[in-house]
Amino acid sequence: MAPPVRYCIPGERLCSLDEAAAGSGTYTRRGHVHSALAGALLARDLGGPLPVVSVVRDAEAQLLPDVGAIVTCKVCSINSRFAKVHILYVGSTPLKSAFRGTIRKEDIRATERDKVEVYKSFRPGDIVLAKVISLGDVQSNYLLSTAENELGVVVAHGEAGARLVPISWCEMQCPRTHTKEFRKVARVQPQFLQT
Repeated sequence: MAPPVRYCIPGERLCSLDEAAAGSGTYTRRGHVHSALAGALLARDLGGPLPVVSVVRDAEAQLLPDVGAIVTCKVCSINSRFAKVHILYVGSTPLKSAFRGTIRKEDIRATERDKVEVYKSFRPGDIVLAKVISLGDVQSNYLLSTAENELGVVVAHGEAGARLVPISWCEMQCPRTHTKEFRKVARVQPQFLQT
């Protein structure tokens, strides 16, 4: 079985110059080889003292979230200041590998930002529509916003395991137990519905 292909994003640190030489699609900075492209990482032995690492774009290059793009993501963890998410789709196109994103407390709603509480907006496991407001790099995540009516939680499951039903812009209800849970609910537009 072939090893899995590793995809890189621009600026990602690949290795030290002691481990490999820089090839096409890369550059060197402060003793390390970095990716100059979004693409697949290749390491080849060309007969020199060190292998050569290159980054190549494949025929169907990895789609990257861009500023202004609407993304579908899954909430991984929350704290009082932000929610950490994995970006799974850009528009309706699935990503080959998930990217990390952050939705900060101040980017959850457009109004009354000082009253927002992250745990009343998202829970781990929720599926969220968000907009990319800033590009990430290897050290930091993509910054996302749900501060529009069309953005927010689209799929959530309650404590009983049932899929919650939206009942207002800030609440969802369990159809089994009829308990209400707080969420930043999206008013989903038809083009974002996955059938």
